[in-house]
Amino acid sequence: MPPSQGSAHPLRLLGVYAALLAVIYALVFFTGDKDPTPKLGIDLQGGTRVTLTARTPDGSKPSQDSLRKAQEIIENRVNGLGVGGSEVVIDGDNIVITVPGDDGQQARALATTAKLYIRPVLQAESVASRGVAQQPVQSPAATPSSPEPETPQEVSPEPAPQQRVFPAQAPTEPPAPPGSPQEQAQQEIATAKAVRQSTDPTIQKAAIAALDCSKPDPLAGNDDPNLPLVACSTDGTEVLLLDKSRIDGQEIKNASSGLNQQQARHEVNLEFKSGGSDAWATLTGEYLYKRVAFVLDSKVVSAPVVQAGPQQGGRTTISGNFTATSAKELANTLKYGSLPLSFQISEAETVSATLGLSSLKAGLLAGAVGLVVVLLYCLAYYRMLGFLTGLSLVASGLAVYGIMVLLGRWIGFTLDLAGIAGLIIGIGMTADSFVVFFERIKDEMREGRSFRSAVPRGWQRARRTILSGNAVSFIAAAVLYALAVGQVRGFAFTLGLTTVLDVVVVFLVTAPLVLLASRTAFWSSPSVNGLGAIQQVARERKAADAALGKA
Repeated sequence: MPPSQGSAHPLRLLGVYAALLAVIYALVFFTGDKDPTPKLGIDLQGGTRVTLTARTPDGSKPSQDSLRKAQEIIENRVNGLGVGGSEVVIDGDNIVITVPGDDGQQARALATTAKLYIRPVLQAESVASRGVAQQPVQSPAATPSSPEPETPQEVSPEPAPQQRVFPAQAPTEPPAPPGSPQEQAQQEIATAKAVRQSTDPTIQKAAIAALDCSKPDPLAGNDDPNLPLVACSTDGTEVLLLDKSRIDGQEIKNASSGLNQQQARHEVNLEFKSGGSDAWATLTGEYLYKRVAFVLDSKVVSAPVVQAGPQQGGRTTISGNFTATSAKELANTLKYGSLPLSFQISEAETVSATLGLSSLKAGLLAGAVGLVVVLLYCLAYYRMLGFLTGLSLVASGLAVYGIMVLLGRWIGFTLDLAGIAGLIIGIGMTADSFVVFFERIKDEMREGRSFRSAVPRGWQRARRTILSGNAVSFIAAAVLYALAVGQVRGFAFTLGLTTVLDVVVVFLVTAPLVLLASRTAFWSSPSVNGLGAIQQVARERKAADAALGKA
């Protein structure tokens, strides 16, 4: 017997969903790191917590406005790097950063003050030539370069840079008492400024000879841009005497990282605002064939020789011994602006995931029990149609898992306990859609239609209800995501994702499966689909209507 007209339509829909799954898992297994596991949040895999203590030049406590601004900038850096599942909170006068994984260097990089100044180089001396043994510091190395006039590179779409207007650093409390950490920081900064930012040539010469590049820099992020500066290169191999700043980092309009194909090195591409563009043209014209230093937090990142000038267009690059990761981190840091405070790391610790893993096991067990109960209920109430519900839930779970892996790989999304709760609730909502569909089929059969004719009519009525219910759920998830913070946003994100996938699964899997089942004699049997009682009700109504007609 030839197939019924239109039987290819549900098969095409099932084929579309199968193709989508094939694409998702092809991306999972053949792109990126090819690891088929999602990224886990801090509560599931543990992480690193770094406590930052503010250092003010006058030794006073930082204002809450400055702390909130620093928190906002660090959060933007986190989002720009795609470090999912991170937390940035204010704890008294400190800022606490928590990032997933055991790489504490990432948390430390997020706390960089990132005060960038462009200064002319007045004198440079190699550390080796002065006979001072030093250990290189762990920072991106800078090597003098001779770049050709810069050509703008393609900049990938990224969040727009923020305006770098910082709140006034007004002390909220009297200066700290002598001997306190704030007082010690104040003395260290003042001493370093007196020696390394002196205008006396004799003191400058002594500072060049005495500066130890292997030790922490007390002046980091606190140098005066209107005074000369004696600074180390980031690899600790060179000490440079720099003139006062000619361009401030606040004149940067945008920053991005890229690979220079000709010289096979990673660079940071800078685009200046109008004022910075004019200053850059003037500087490169004045210091043609001389060195100009890019100074980040009182260290020289790069000091290239200007090979062409004046350079118009407001674009240039920072070159050095960057890796792809370090170049991206520096570009991200410069783009979102410098912090209004300088910080020192007062504490770093590892966050254990033992409690989170126990909660995960309990949550997964609860989810599995709930899923089994739902399937048993569907089998008891809808008989063999319950198997179609199970197949649809499996199809939805496969899509959700693959997408979780890809989101972790592409945007750094991390799955935490709150996100798992959102996934479980979303799967329950998917089961609700099946119930709506099956009940509409029953309504049609009560009116006297056969199972075969009731399915397409019931689907026409059910899909409007399903779309309306999922639209409400998605709007609620979107509002919760926009207003919430921390792990609650993870819950809202996964809830919204499963809501969208619910619609996709119902339209591409559930409805086609039931339509195909309605066209077979096996599934149309009342003992199989469990609809015998509904058909009996329809016959009784028909008989009653016929009796009333005869009367």
